[in-house]
Amino acid sequence: MSQLLLPPEWYPQSAIQLTWPHPGTDWEYMLKEVTACYVNVATEILKRQKLIVVCHDAEIVKYELRGLSGLSDNLILVELPTNDTWARDHSGISVFKDGKKQIYDFTFNGWGLKFASNHDNQITRGLFKNKVFSPDVELINKKDFVLEGGALESDGKGTLLTTTECLLSPNRNSFLSKEEIEDYLKRNFGLDRILWLDHGYLSGDDTDSHIDTLARYTDEHTIVYVKCEDKDDEHYEALSKMEKQLKTFTDYEGNPYRLIALPMAKAVYDESNQRLPATYANFLIMNDVVLLPFYNNKEKDEEARRRLRQAFPSREVIGIDCSPLIRQHGSLHCITMQYPEKTISQ
Repeated sequence: MSQLLLPPEWYPQSAIQLTWPHPGTDWEYMLKEVTACYVNVATEILKRQKLIVVCHDAEIVKYELRGLSGLSDNLILVELPTNDTWARDHSGISVFKDGKKQIYDFTFNGWGLKFASNHDNQITRGLFKNKVFSPDVELINKKDFVLEGGALESDGKGTLLTTTECLLSPNRNSFLSKEEIEDYLKRNFGLDRILWLDHGYLSGDDTDSHIDTLARYTDEHTIVYVKCEDKDDEHYEALSKMEKQLKTFTDYEGNPYRLIALPMAKAVYDESNQRLPATYANFLIMNDVVLLPFYNNKEKDEEARRRLRQAFPSREVIGIDCSPLIRQHGSLHCITMQYPEKTISQ
């Protein structure tokens, strides 16, 4: 029988992918502001490891990153048509089969047919055609199943943490029951078990409660999660139930998880007074650092950094202002995707 592994995010990485904003995306009305955020994220990545940028126009991206010319050896630019910029969800998902590296190419359908995704659904194939991945990395067609990277948290030990709200969404894989979806995930990712969170949401979230907005593995024994302590906040009841359920989960060795609570971000609203899904759980684990989204609230931002440092004592936690990103209902982890070491050809 083949041995499959869905590596955790802290597995040694070869590169991070971004998909760059352009005038044809929903960012058009605030392109300058969001591009500045992307430049800040790209800067922190390029200082440390390779960065793949999928873009509409490579020359424009080169200009926007012109201040980083000394780091250009780490930059891989690939021109492909794109609908939007949420790389976590339209990118391929890395899997090891008998030690060999594979990239699963699932269907991305705009989070349950909410938004156009005809171009984004083809990005992973486009990267293979452009020979971004090493020759020994195999592209595996999984277009019979709708799945986004933001819905998956792996401990690297055969456990998947996810949410029922997302994976059982009627516009994703409605032809399958929960048991059939669980069986599919176990077979394709080599899982022993799936931990389903039945509670927790963020107002303004378009993803149907992606796990990476709510609760995250930081190692195989630790889960950090969003905690709401304000009883008057609309999230209090659902996130309290989520916390209670997390306390019932055990790690792969049968022991209770070490749980670290992240603060609820201060409420942020758009021009229409709709609350935006600001969350500190949407951090990115890299080889040597963790990039943490900040939201222009010094007290809350620094509290989140202090708590996350408890989970990552050997990594620097770097805050990046992601206030522009939540204007389109996502954050830092949502715009990135990591690839394991020895996956990238350049």
